[in-house]
Amino acid sequence: MTPDGEDKIRNAFAQKDWNDIKAQNSWQIFKIMSEFVEGFEKMSRIGPCVSIFGSARTKPENKYYVMAEEIAYKLVKEGYGIISGGGPGIMEAANKGAQKGGGKSVGLNIELPFEQKHNDFIDADKCINFDYFFVRKTIFLKYSQGFIGMPGGFGTMDELFESLTLVQTHKIAQFPVVLIGSAYWAGLIEWMKTTMLENERNINPADLDLFHIVDTAEDAVKHIVDFYSKYMLKPNF
Repeated sequence: MTPDGEDKIRNAFAQKDWNDIKAQNSWQIFKIMSEFVEGFEKMSRIGPCVSIFGSARTKPENKYYVMAEEIAYKLVKEGYGIISGGGPGIMEAANKGAQKGGGKSVGLNIELPFEQKHNDFIDADKCINFDYFFVRKTIFLKYSQGFIGMPGGFGTMDELFESLTLVQTHKIAQFPVVLIGSAYWAGLIEWMKTTMLENERNINPADLDLFHIVDTAEDAVKHIVDFYSKYMLKPNF
């Protein structure tokens, strides 16, 4: 653990008087509100978008980087904007593909100490910076009409399961959720089927239908386009 991490743990247990609590909490409330206001104001004017999640550590030569760029390119050609987490890796590939296709390229960036600064392929007026993960995630979910899950780490899993939870509980509409790479997701899906569903009954069989797994950019885009064609809906930019 870093010295900064140890300081945060000690500070969590430190005694604080009312003035300290009031000052700190008041500042946080206004900072959180300002992030929500900026996010809502900017995103409400953008139009239908698809969010692409994935690892910040994926390199340009990786097949999933190439695929994310291709998916974003094809989606903007279908009329969708692209939302990414704003950083490097898969996020960069998504924004790169969106700009290459002449579509809207949105980056919801969060400053991290070890791996993230915003990439160079976000539209200048569509880069929003956040300090709070939960505010950023709210903006992702509120303004997306579909979700593409590329291979990634803890952050990707957090975004994926937040999306699935909100769909499952009917807090958002049943938007399409597409996972890319059957080999990557196979172990997790098998655990969900055997442990979560069959052994522990913590989900319903229908919950496994809330997402769709594909292995090509073409199939990912087709799933989203076909989903909305059922409702005779098409983006109109």
